Amino acid sequence: MTLNEQIEKLCRELKLPVLSKRYHELGTLAAKENWQYAEFLFEVLKCEAEGKAERSRSVLTKLAGFPTIKTLEQFDYDFTVGVNRRQIEELANLGFIKRHENIILLGQSGVGKTHLAIALAYQAVQHRYKVRFTTTADLLMQLSNAKKQKRYEQFIKQTVMAPTLLVIDEIGYFPMSKEDAHHFFQVISKRYERGATIVTSNLVFSQWAGVFANDKVVTTAILDRLLHHSHIINIQGNSYRLKEKKEAGLLDSDNYKTKGKKRSADNSDGPVA
Repeated sequence: MTLNEQIEKLCRELKLPVLSKRYHELGTLAAKENWQYAEFLFEVLKCEAEGKAERSRSVLTKLAGFPTIKTLEQFDYDFTVGVNRRQIEELANLGFIKRHENIILLGQSGVGKTHLAIALAYQAVQHRYKVRFTTTADLLMQLSNAKKQKRYEQFIKQTVMAPTLLVIDEIGYFPMSKEDAHHFFQVISKRYERGATIVTSNLVFSQWAGVFANDKVVTTAILDRLLHHSHIINIQGNSYRLKEKKEAGLLDSDNYKTKGKKRSADNSDGPVA
């Protein structure tokens, strides 16, 4: 067995796939630039570590369950009203995850709530945080099924509590039964001060009771836990989807109202009706 074959065999046994592909390239570069042994070892370990991190990000992205990949670079700050770029950039540093804080994105359909939620969560995945994205409807259906199958606590542990960051999209798009409202309360209560959560809603807080079966006690308990340690982003403006249709010539300009002047105020901690 040649030396190259022995190296490749050892790489397979030690599960070093990147090194198996790049050791010859690095060895050639080391000889050309007259590296010291320690320098060569550092480059070898660094390339394998980078490969492992990339594989980890790929797996975490798949496990997150994103419906699509959105990034902060793709977000159009000039089109929306109420989104402070500096605030988003600060949140993108992911300190809110370490502090177990929540982000609440409010606004009508199509203004970019889900885009921002996915983009911040994808940013977290790039830093190798475990993330889970779900819609409110899917989450409640899974909770209900878990309850019927007598694996409720297991589901809470594995799906609700395991992610470092949980994203719950589309609160308010349909009214919940009392049972569903209590399921949702369990999710928020379990994660309170133990995990970061991002939620999106098309309703202002004063309308949330109508979502949670008009149960004011449960609604208050949910809001109390969500709003404590939270960043609130109230997005206004026109729908991106309508904007795209207008640009494609599929929407009459007379039926499309352009947005007003962009507000510069930071809505992160301001009250929302």
